[in-house]
Amino acid sequence: MLKITSLNLNGIRAAYRKGLTTWLEQEQPDILCMQEVRIQDEDLKPNMRHPLDYVGHFNLAEKKGYSGVGFYLKDDSAQITRGMGCSEFDPEGRIIRADYKNLTVISAYLPSGTTGDERQAAKYRFLDHFEGWLAPMMDAYKNEGREFIICGDWNIAHQEIDLKNWRNNQKNSGFLPEERAWLTKVFDEFGWVDVYRQLYPEATGEAYTWWSYRGQAWANNTGWRIDYHIATPGIAARAKKGYVYKEERFSDHAPLTIEYDYAIES
Repeated sequence: MLKITSLNLNGIRAAYRKGLTTWLEQEQPDILCMQEVRIQDEDLKPNMRHPLDYVGHFNLAEKKGYSGVGFYLKDDSAQITRGMGCSEFDPEGRIIRADYKNLTVISAYLPSGTTGDERQAAKYRFLDHFEGWLAPMMDAYKNEGREFIICGDWNIAHQEIDLKNWRNNQKNSGFLPEERAWLTKVFDEFGWVDVYRQLYPEATGEAYTWWSYRGQAWANNTGWRIDYHIATPGIAARAKKGYVYKEERFSDHAPLTIEYDYAIES
């Protein structure tokens, strides 16, 4: 089985202080896709670059304490690419890609628009560019048989069952009709698969991956499902099990793991 986990760390240093290494040793994913690492290269300590038997790769934001994505890989034979060829968003460190012979895994951190209209407009610009970036991948899947898995924090809850207080959030970034329609287009028109939802079509509270630090959101499970594995249909069909790890908390997000009946060709 190929075990892949996606996790928004909300700061890699804080996550390590809260027990990330212990969890990593316990869970042993083959690939950990990280988002919002929020660190500069000179501040990455050796144990953060190469914990346990993993090799780390990062695409860090130019702005200090902001964004940034990365991988921890057990099989380090992949070719690593950073960014998506977008001058506006690549400096924010939002995309990192690992290409194996038969499989591409991407860690993606899509923008949030919660801080106001300017960032919401930027989010829509990102989605437009991201949509164009996705198109050749689906072509490669159809024409060459290459499989793709895009893990990450997409900052969009797709359906009403994907957040607890959906009625009160219909005018809030992350659950706006335009955002949800865009994600529907990714699935229904472009052919990508929401792997967790394919496995568990009726899951509600157990599917949430993010809870605000405000109030009692965690205690009351007032959460959102905004972290995904979004994959090409071939490998999506080989997903056997998925779960959100909630036994302990080292971020405002929880790790989302999917196990695939699939072997990497390195």
